[in-house]
Amino acid sequence: MSARGLIVSAPRSGSGKTIVTLGLLAALTRKGIAMRAAKSGPDYIDPAFHAAATGAKGMNLDTWAMPPSLIEALIADTAGDAEVLVIEGAMGLFDGVPGEPGRSGAAADLAARFNLPVLLVLDVSGQSQSAAAVAAGFANYNPAVRIGGVVLNRLGSDRHRMLIADALKALGIPVLGAIPRDETLVLPERHLGLVQASEHADLAARIGRFADVMERYLDLDAIAAIASPLVASGAPVRTMLSPPGQRIALASDEAFTFVYAHVLDGWRRAGAEIVPFAPLCDETPPEDCDACWLPGGYPELHAGRLASARRFLDGLRRFAQRHPVHGECGGYMVLGESIEDAQGVRHVMAGLLGHATSFAKRKLHLGYRHARLLADGPLGATGETIRGHEYHHATITSLGEGDERLVDVTDAQGRPVAETGSRRGRVSGTFFHAIAREG
Repeated sequence: MSARGLIVSAPRSGSGKTIVTLGLLAALTRKGIAMRAAKSGPDYIDPAFHAAATGAKGMNLDTWAMPPSLIEALIADTAGDAEVLVIEGAMGLFDGVPGEPGRSGAAADLAARFNLPVLLVLDVSGQSQSAAAVAAGFANYNPAVRIGGVVLNRLGSDRHRMLIADALKALGIPVLGAIPRDETLVLPERHLGLVQASEHADLAARIGRFADVMERYLDLDAIAAIASPLVASGAPVRTMLSPPGQRIALASDEAFTFVYAHVLDGWRRAGAEIVPFAPLCDETPPEDCDACWLPGGYPELHAGRLASARRFLDGLRRFAQRHPVHGECGGYMVLGESIEDAQGVRHVMAGLLGHATSFAKRKLHLGYRHARLLADGPLGATGETIRGHEYHHATITSLGEGDERLVDVTDAQGRPVAETGSRRGRVSGTFFHAIAREG
């Protein structure tokens, strides 16, 4: 493997690392460098932006949910046809969960394991020399994590830049970019993160604008030069999720978008065929498929259209009489009796499971999930354990009757999680997204 890699991270969320990452990816691609990108952690949205900036599929790398062998295989696959792999961190560089060393879910785990330098994005608004103290703290917090340089973001003036740069120079930490404050360098957000890449009609122009800014204010050659050689094994792994069928009907439209690329790739490599269909266009799972998968997404934003898609709902019910159907998060909501939207309006769903959910009665559900299967089904065999992640605001308002528990679930610290998923006949669902089998 000849590819090199680096990590773009920050002390906290909201520092501007996504804008810097997208602009950097696009700017280096303009220079003729073959770029690939990955997201550290369980993020369904950012990889699509990475793909738009590089022209190549994005990927997730999660040190808590994925065993090391799977991460190595994914890096080898992702970087196989690239010159530089950029990994964008989630939250702050060292933010993860307590537990086994190197498996916290933090971007720092990847930096340490693969000896990758970190380009640290500092939001320096409201401070000057104190930014150097922050950078020094990050540089010394873990000797196995190397800060390759910093980007000063949201500068107020040249004098502001000079004060911080001089303080950093005394510490031996190179400044590889300095970006003035610019309120136009943003991407719109909603309750689960960024508005999805597919919803931006002007996405290419936005990313082009970010690239223009990075070309002007970053030392692109110096940033590319700090990237370190990637060393990872591409050996086959046994921890990929098994495909739920040979031909898998995959719901795929604006309401069903949250599915990890490595999961789909693993199914294909196991010999399965994936057949997309669009519920919002009132399409049904194709009858020649032998399993149906409803990913997460934003059914709460499209509940009225889904409830009106009678052909889809009837076709899903018919399909479930003969074949397994599984829903994750938003897909699980659609399998239930109803969804209450943000205005409190109740919309009837498939009724294949007995629960009802509400987006009007919101509560944040967020965290890693460790699950042991209580029955055979699309996620695997009885007794198998899988790791995943849950992130949603909807709540279960009624469990209904007649459903059985699908899994025993705990969080990353081993504490029981009340929402255990459910199953009825060939139909099953969970609020968490499965990422990998236990390694």
